[in-house]
Amino acid sequence: MEVLNRFCNTVSSTVSQLQGVLPGNPVTREYEVTKHIASAGPGLLWKIYSGYKKSTKQAASIFVFEKRQVVPQDRDILVETLKRGVAQLTKLRHPQILVVQHPLEESRDCLAFATEPVFSSLANILGKTDNLPQNNDILNGYKLFDVEIKYGLMQIGEGLTFLHKDAKIVHHNLCPSSIIINDQGAWKIFGFDFAVQNSSTDSMPIWACQEEDCGSSYPHALAHPHQDYLAPECFSNDNKTLGPPSDIYSLGALIYALYNEGRSPFNGDRRLARLKNSELNLSKVADGLRQLVKMMLHPSPELRPDEHEFLKTSFFEDVGVKALNYLDSLFQWDNKQKSHFYKGLPQILGQLPQRVCLYRVVPCLSKEFVNPMMVPFVLPSVFVIAENCNKQEFISHILPHLKAVITIQEPIQVLLIFMQRMELMLKMTPSEDVKSDVLPLLYRALESDSQDIQELCLSVLPTFAELIEYPAMKNALLPRIKRLCISTSFVSVRVNCLVCIGKLLDYLDKWLVMDEVLPFLPQIPSKEPAVLMGILGIYKLVLNHKKMSMSKEIMAQKVIPFLMPLCVENFLTLNQFNALISVVKEMISKVELEHRVKLEQLHEQQQTLDTSLPSAKIIAPPVQPSVNSLNDLLTLEKITIPATTTVNSPSLQDKQLTFEEKQRLIREEDATKQMMSGPQTLTPSPAPTAIQKTTIKDLTANLLDTNKFTVNNGISQSGNNPNIQTTISGNIGNIGMKSGIMGTGPNSYGRGRNVVGGVDAFNGNSTMLNSFRSNSSTSESLNSIVNTNQVNWTSWPSPPVLQPASKLMPNIQSNTVTKQLSKDEINDLLS
Repeated sequence: MEVLNRFCNTVSSTVSQLQGVLPGNPVTREYEVTKHIASAGPGLLWKIYSGYKKSTKQAASIFVFEKRQVVPQDRDILVETLKRGVAQLTKLRHPQILVVQHPLEESRDCLAFATEPVFSSLANILGKTDNLPQNNDILNGYKLFDVEIKYGLMQIGEGLTFLHKDAKIVHHNLCPSSIIINDQGAWKIFGFDFAVQNSSTDSMPIWACQEEDCGSSYPHALAHPHQDYLAPECFSNDNKTLGPPSDIYSLGALIYALYNEGRSPFNGDRRLARLKNSELNLSKVADGLRQLVKMMLHPSPELRPDEHEFLKTSFFEDVGVKALNYLDSLFQWDNKQKSHFYKGLPQILGQLPQRVCLYRVVPCLSKEFVNPMMVPFVLPSVFVIAENCNKQEFISHILPHLKAVITIQEPIQVLLIFMQRMELMLKMTPSEDVKSDVLPLLYRALESDSQDIQELCLSVLPTFAELIEYPAMKNALLPRIKRLCISTSFVSVRVNCLVCIGKLLDYLDKWLVMDEVLPFLPQIPSKEPAVLMGILGIYKLVLNHKKMSMSKEIMAQKVIPFLMPLCVENFLTLNQFNALISVVKEMISKVELEHRVKLEQLHEQQQTLDTSLPSAKIIAPPVQPSVNSLNDLLTLEKITIPATTTVNSPSLQDKQLTFEEKQRLIREEDATKQMMSGPQTLTPSPAPTAIQKTTIKDLTANLLDTNKFTVNNGISQSGNNPNIQTTISGNIGNIGMKSGIMGTGPNSYGRGRNVVGGVDAFNGNSTMLNSFRSNSSTSESLNSIVNTNQVNWTSWPSPPVLQPASKLMPNIQSNTVTKQLSKDEINDLLS
């Protein structure tokens, strides 16, 4: 809670400060101020804020001078001094001069201008905390490394060379508050408030020192150079002429302060400046600079070294310094020279501090990412730096630059380097960036034509499989691996595909494996032993996997038929054969065990149902034979088909049956009840013990042969012939008994006459026979039919409409005389 309160107080104080910093200043129209980070300039009057340009979001630093810091009577003089220095700074353009992005703007309360992003001033790093925020954890305990000091001094020397030789300007206030360190660690010259320009038009420049610049009577204590770093000639009454040696003296005093915790050589006592500098204690100065600093602090300007002599000293002959210097001047080199330098850079980076690598080397290397041909030479150095970073440093300083080149497809070496360093990237990259940037890189690697890239990609994929979402795994990654495994011509790539799939099984579900992985294995167009062992390994992993199990149907129908022919191949070694046959045996034994258990369970269930449930017999109705002709009807036997169906009663206790079995028993019980509630089947009368086959005799032929029937005026003369009576009554009686049904014939020749199968339906008893005999009309009609058409009764078709014989029996038994038919009527009926 205390930390949160502290954070809230800091934010509120910063917001209140920012609201009062730039009230109405034009700089606020284009730049957004975020945080107070440092201070610089004379007396550290300039407050430095971090920020960015609103239109482009480009990072920047905003320098602000609040007029309320000084008393009103001295304000005008001090404001003019600061305005003169910023105006001079804006005119200068050099790598070692602070870059101004927005010129000075003045408002009623402050002065402000914007520069390149700044980290701090050298005075703040050396412990000067004027105009600094109270809680500045970045500067607390900040120490400069030797290589930073060396390269920083070299940059200051190069900046002085530019001022003295090209701009013809003497800085006249070179001190820690006038040195700015930008966000990349480069040292920049600032604070031209007291700069002296060349006043001569000749080739020999002359820098005339003004009275207010050189004397000790200044209108304000802050409106003059820092006296601890001024050369002795600036205090002489005899010589008022300044020159480059004055800045060299100030540089020597600056070097002394760097190695003495910010203390100047004379620490404010200017009388010591006239003493011999041999009495100065230079023990803390670096060995390579000790003699040089002694010369730079010499009271006589003629004995001081110039800028070139300062830069050529052996102190700067350092590998790290040279590397940093080369990085700053790479824009002057061609690609061949750059490539030679970048090849040896990874060995040099080990000698540089990590902070220097992050803030100085990486920004320089990232500038080369715009040139695709140089990216393969730059990336190894970037990854060497990334190895020594923590995750936060990697995300802040390296990952943004890598995202710019992670999509480069040509040259192919870029993709190869990423694959070689993929483990490091996955370790440092957040999961969101892995999904958005790294996964597409791996997809491109799988589709590449390079064998090395494909193998590297397959080897690193399982290491971050948990970061891949299931839809991406199913729809994007796995299909690419399968396609590569089938289409590649390299055995090593195919084996790596199988190994990768085997390692990914833990991240796949059972159904994806059964539907996509296992059916794919027999499709691999290769039978090399290494490939077969890879396939066998996947089968074995699936067979023994705790989350997925291969069903006995898949093993028996798909896997075993695929593996068995491989067991007899001659190219297998003994170990490979043993591994293959062991997996086949394991599958067969598993199929046998599972199926045996299944069959035993089914057998036990059947026995339990048979012994526990009573049976009910249901007599099925007999199947009625079809009658197609009179001959079939006469020779048809009585058939009785007793069908019994056993239905088990659901009286078994529920705890012995499963839910599915209970449902099945209830359905069977319902079916039994429906059958029991239907009409009872009549058991037909038993058939005769012996069936005599009688040849069907043509009745018309018998009548003609015996001449006992004549057609004479429609009157029968032989109606009492016993042979005819026996034949008709016997046959018709048999018809009535065997069929049990009666119908109306298709060609009825008398009203109210009923026929069965084309003949009259009589029961064959004496009453019906007497009725038949006494019916003269019937005899006459029969004679007429026989004599006219000689129709065979057995050829009549079966009746389409059948009726029970019991309904028609009264009509047959009646002795009513039927109307006699004429010959024309008979012919019409027969036609």
